[in-house]
Order: sequence, then structure tokens, then C-alpha cells
Amino acid sequence: MSTAQGGRLTTHVLDTASGRPADGLRLSLYRIDGETRTLIKTVNTNLDGRCDAPLLEGDNFHLGQYEIVFHAGDYLRSRGVNLTEPPFLDQVPIRFGIAEHRHYHVPLLLSPYGYSTYRGS
Repeated sequence: MSTAQGGRLTTHVLDTASGRPADGLRLSLYRIDGETRTLIKTVNTNLDGRCDAPLLEGDNFHLGQYEIVFHAGDYLRSRGVNLTEPPFLDQVPIRFGIAEHRHYHVPLLLSPYGYSTYRGS
């Protein structure tokens, strides 16, 4: 496992159905090592749809495979969205690799029936 000095991992969630940041959305960050999936932390987004601090930074930022699970169904229900049971999107997992000693930004654009992501800056 290689440490990346100065690297950091951030996210931002936008609710494209309402046109606003997805505040209060719970997300869980996992480290993936082969078949092992280890929970690192669970946090909620703030009023701007971001986390109050980077998900990883400094001595906690390591190269490797990760997964962020966005708890979309809980968030959408809390906003009064009438979802099917089971909902089309309940948990949105995004698995990605950190291969460089840089800033990684993994945003999510979310609606009840679709989402997209990309490597942001």
C-alpha cells in the first residue's frame, strides 16, 4: 500500500430532479482489497451537497481501489419522493481506483431514475 502525500478524495452530490445540492445524503466509503471490502467511514453531505472534510487525505490517503456507496433511496424518501418498492435506485455504488498522488473528486448527479458520475477536479 503506497501513501500519497498531498492527495485527497472529495465528493459532491447534486439532486438533478430538484436542481439543488443533495444535503443530508448518507454515503459510505470502502477500501477494496481483492475480495475484501472494508468500511472506512460513513458521513452525510452538508447543505452544499459536499462533505465537511475530504473523505481521505494526508496519512489516510492511499493508492488502491475504493467504493463510495451513496444511500440514494433513503435520501429521496426523506425528500418526500414517492418511490416504487423496491426503488429503482436504492444504493448507488461507485467503484474507482486511485493511482496517483493527486486530488480525486467523485461527484454524483442523482435523480430517482438515473445517475451519472465522472472524475472531477
